[in-house]
Amino acid sequence: MFHLTAPCSFRFREKASIFLTELHPAISSEERAAVQTKLRKRDFAANHHCTAYRQGVPVLSQGSDDDGEPSGTAGAPMLRVLEGEHLTDLLAVCIRWFGGTKLGTGGLVRAYTEGTQGAIAEARRQGLLEVVRSFRHGCITVPPEQAYLPFATLGAFPDAEVLSQDFGPEGAVIHFRVSPGQETLLEWAWRERSRGGGIQWE
Repeated sequence: MFHLTAPCSFRFREKASIFLTELHPAISSEERAAVQTKLRKRDFAANHHCTAYRQGVPVLSQGSDDDGEPSGTAGAPMLRVLEGEHLTDLLAVCIRWFGGTKLGTGGLVRAYTEGTQGAIAEARRQGLLEVVRSFRHGCITVPPEQAYLPFATLGAFPDAEVLSQDFGPEGAVIHFRVSPGQETLLEWAWRERSRGGGIQWE
């Protein structure tokens, strides 16, 4: 999976219509709404502001909007491109100024596909796409006097990161994250050190 580190755009003309596709980092519906409001205000004279988005790792939400274009000819092709490129946590907006010549459904699909592909190619050219690292989150609970033990165990795993430490009625609770695939080895190491203690995976 990849995510976008900064906005980028791609502009082209197709049979007198102008297409401007913009990609924006966005990890929530509020951020997407803010971007759309800004672009609609800026390009108020455009005929269409078609969108596609993906959110989360793994992807928890995605969607598209044709904004007045024939159903399935704009947002859906844009979303297919985002899926094919394994992008997430971004919003794609393709703004069209109609030039007077109809493109037909096939032409629209090609145009919105080309616009999204062009914007992604521009993002890649500028080095704006980064690999998203996914993690498994877990917690370990130990008596307060043994709070140091989880740190010693997690320290043996280079990609493990302690996120927080809390003290409650049950003792010290250490929240951490680690790359997928390390769970079994980490559980074995913790059982050895704690003599039978377990890890709660979130």
